[in-house]
Amino acid sequence: MIAKTSYRRKLFIYFLMVFLVFSSVIAIFQYHREKQYRIHELKSILETYSDIVNSYIVYNNIYSTGSFEYLDSIKKIFPRDDIRITVIDFNGKVLYDSFFKNYHELANHINRPEVQNALFYNRGSDIRLSSSTNQDFYYLAKRYDKYFVRSAVVYSLGIKEFLSVENLFWYFIALLFLLTSSVLLFVSDTVGKSILKLKDFAIRAANNEPIDSPSKFPENELGVIGEQIVNIYNNLHKTNNELAAEREKLIQHIQVSKVGIALFSSNSKRIFANNFFVQYLSVISDTHMVNADSFLEIKEFAPIREFIDFHSSYSISFKSLPVKRLAIHANARFFEAQCIIFQDKSYEVSITDVTRSIKEKILKQEMTSNIAHELRTPVSSIKGYLETILTHKDVKPEKVIYFVEKAAGQIERLSQLIRDISMLTKIEEASGYYKMEKTELRGVIDEVTENLQSQISVFDAEVEINIKSDTFVNGNRELLLSIFQNLIENSLKYGGENVKIHINEFLNEEGKVFISFSDNGPGIDEEHLGRIFERFYRVEKGRARENGGTGLGLAIVKNAIELHGSEIVVKRPKSGGVEFIFSLTLES
Repeated sequence: MIAKTSYRRKLFIYFLMVFLVFSSVIAIFQYHREKQYRIHELKSILETYSDIVNSYIVYNNIYSTGSFEYLDSIKKIFPRDDIRITVIDFNGKVLYDSFFKNYHELANHINRPEVQNALFYNRGSDIRLSSSTNQDFYYLAKRYDKYFVRSAVVYSLGIKEFLSVENLFWYFIALLFLLTSSVLLFVSDTVGKSILKLKDFAIRAANNEPIDSPSKFPENELGVIGEQIVNIYNNLHKTNNELAAEREKLIQHIQVSKVGIALFSSNSKRIFANNFFVQYLSVISDTHMVNADSFLEIKEFAPIREFIDFHSSYSISFKSLPVKRLAIHANARFFEAQCIIFQDKSYEVSITDVTRSIKEKILKQEMTSNIAHELRTPVSSIKGYLETILTHKDVKPEKVIYFVEKAAGQIERLSQLIRDISMLTKIEEASGYYKMEKTELRGVIDEVTENLQSQISVFDAEVEINIKSDTFVNGNRELLLSIFQNLIENSLKYGGENVKIHINEFLNEEGKVFISFSDNGPGIDEEHLGRIFERFYRVEKGRARENGGTGLGLAIVKNAIELHGSEIVVKRPKSGGVEFIFSLTLES
């Protein structure tokens, strides 16, 4: 209590001394200050008129069109009829004057005092007799980008009275001095309470403590300010939380976007990169990219590196951010890369795979003819065998059995073709049929290799699996089995004897696991890489039919992986053979 009383007494004495000193100063200089205040008030009013006129000119593009007569309509909104508006260019030519219809005939105004001051100091004022109207005006000219706007009011008796200093202030000072002693004591106590409350709030805010129910402030101006500060703090805290939530949504959206996106700091350190950015870099660079930090070292991105280096020493305007676009062709895939540099020299790089649109166009054109052709071949063979048996009655029994076995083989091939077409159609048009669930990836691959063990033994092939036993993905087991079965069968058919197959898990982050499937076979020529996922496309058509292929295996793989929310890419490693890369969503 003693400390509180001492603080209030000190505050009271301080307020009283300050008031006495300022009262003396105000009493001496008040006349001048009051007059300057009224002049300033009049200037503010005239400057407001000038700003309104300038906004009207800019909004309606009047300066460019030269249609200054439109300014006649704006004068109606001014409260006084004796307001005069003049627009003058930087050469002193009068572009508009509200008091004259023939304002183009007015003399050059560049030497008017207010215009001269505005030319050098952006604004100027003057009280003088107008040579154009023979009236005294109070002028205020303000400089804008391409012209001056001069607002003026007739210097009448009313204006003179407005600018004069009233004596009421002196009586007010005397009365205020008499009331000060009693009021200051109350004010010092109230201010002291408000300051203590604000101090408590400041300490809690600095410690980032929640302020849901702050102490009630005294009912005075400082109390209102204190409550508003608390409200502002709570609103900012709420806004920060909302921004954090929106930022998280944006990051999640970028992660699932099929456009590879990465953000880098001004010193080329990665801030963020989504999964597709890493995957596309792996295709373009022909290596497994562990992270995206070194993407500028890839030769295909040399133009972007030069673009970033060029702009590193220049200031960047927010309205015109520098953008660099680049087309990249690698491993039979086509990409569009784009780099945007921001004001702080950080930059965004996006990579878009545009191969699919080209493939889909070709696929639509060839689909009908391919299906008819593929169905015609086994049907024609079956028809030929049966017609031979029916038309040649003297065919030996063992020959009949031979023809029937050949027909049965074609029927089996036809059945396989229909099954593959049915599966593709189901994936594309009835994707909801395949339910996603937690699946052990290693178990799926082991089951496939066990089912194909006889074929693997025939080709004397070797399958090396480097998938962790605790890798679980969110996928459909039937489709995953089909993916790896088709890939292994493809390697066995086209890789030749003694082929070595490698299935590796090479990157596991951001909720995705990246899979590399490769073999050391003869590989695929560059000209075919962009089309091997097309329906019925064969690199060696005759050999594929001889091996029993339908031409749909890799198309099923591609569509099944896309149903899992990813994409598959193929490339020719420098070591030879062929490599397929895709990702699957991890299941915790």
